[in-house]
Amino acid sequence: MKIKILLLLLSIQVSSLIAQVESTLSFEPNITCKKCHPEIYAEYEKSVHRNSTVFKDPIHKAVWDKHPSNIKKEQYKCAKCHTPTADNISDMLGEGTKGVPDAANETHTEGILCAYCHRVESVEIGVMSNTNKIHPEKKDYYGTREKPLRSKKHYQKYSENFKNGQVCMGCHSHKKNKEKLDVCVTDMGEENADDNCITCHMPQVKGDVSTKGETGTYAFHGFPGANLHKEKLLQYIDMKFLQEEKSFKVSIYNQSPHDLMLHPMRHTELRVSVERNAEIEEMQAKVFKRVIGKDAKGTPPWLANEVVEDTMIKGKETREVVYAKELQRGDKVHVVLGYYLVKPEVAKKFAVEESEHTKKFHILKDEIYIVK
Repeated sequence: MKIKILLLLLSIQVSSLIAQVESTLSFEPNITCKKCHPEIYAEYEKSVHRNSTVFKDPIHKAVWDKHPSNIKKEQYKCAKCHTPTADNISDMLGEGTKGVPDAANETHTEGILCAYCHRVESVEIGVMSNTNKIHPEKKDYYGTREKPLRSKKHYQKYSENFKNGQVCMGCHSHKKNKEKLDVCVTDMGEENADDNCITCHMPQVKGDVSTKGETGTYAFHGFPGANLHKEKLLQYIDMKFLQEEKSFKVSIYNQSPHDLMLHPMRHTELRVSVERNAEIEEMQAKVFKRVIGKDAKGTPPWLANEVVEDTMIKGKETREVVYAKELQRGDKVHVVLGYYLVKPEVAKKFAVEESEHTKKFHILKDEIYIVK
């Protein structure tokens, strides 16, 4: 019994020491990176990583404004991934401490720093969420290039975690709430080195890594996703039309290794219409979504204890939607696959339904098929 108590105390002391070390880490500001990496920085500056804070992401702010940790504890628990280099992150995440974002504090407004991601040494797997372990040396960075360019500003070395996409799993793997429910989860299925976070969301594009030498290509730092640059991900969605005797169907093949949309706020729709003799018939829209909640009703993520509904298209899944309508030669079948960043009913609850950011229907695929 005494040994167990001693081990527990030792574990607490070690955890406390680690927390103290991590809270004192300092990072090179983004502006330093811009000098030598102008192309990359131009992409990154508009990305969701750069704009992850409550001051620049209206959806994130709307959720945080209503979160119990903010209202009751005056803490910003989201800082772990949304502003991981905040100078008072230990107060934001600690027990019995207070710490909230301050618009006058640059470490609270810069989002996810270039230096932060490139110093992720490993990812510690956790039950509630994973944790990034940061390299303690300020000038030592990691990347995917096996023969990186040398620089007097910093030293970069190859990391297998960057190559296989595991570097992203510190924040993008899963997040459980106090009910132990996965609010967000990236279930990649079987490991596939050809399809991972880096290959899909940071594809190689033409250009140079830095002004210090020609490389021909570099990893795109705009981070394509639901918010921006979705056109770079369309190759992973295959949509087909098939006419049958007294009906027709539309099939959607999600070639990515995870759900078509990961965030529980997302709302995906398949909209189909048939035009015949200048008259248009709108078919009933098909919705794909994942709803979390309680007592069979949707709730804010911190109250949810169950998955109420899950019709989202899974990774590597082909979903077929059948329409009971007999088509004729010359009919035009218009098929649109798109999404809302926030489900319309959820947008109202969080008072963001009038935001241009949320009320727009984003189109992924838009096809017209002529019946022959």
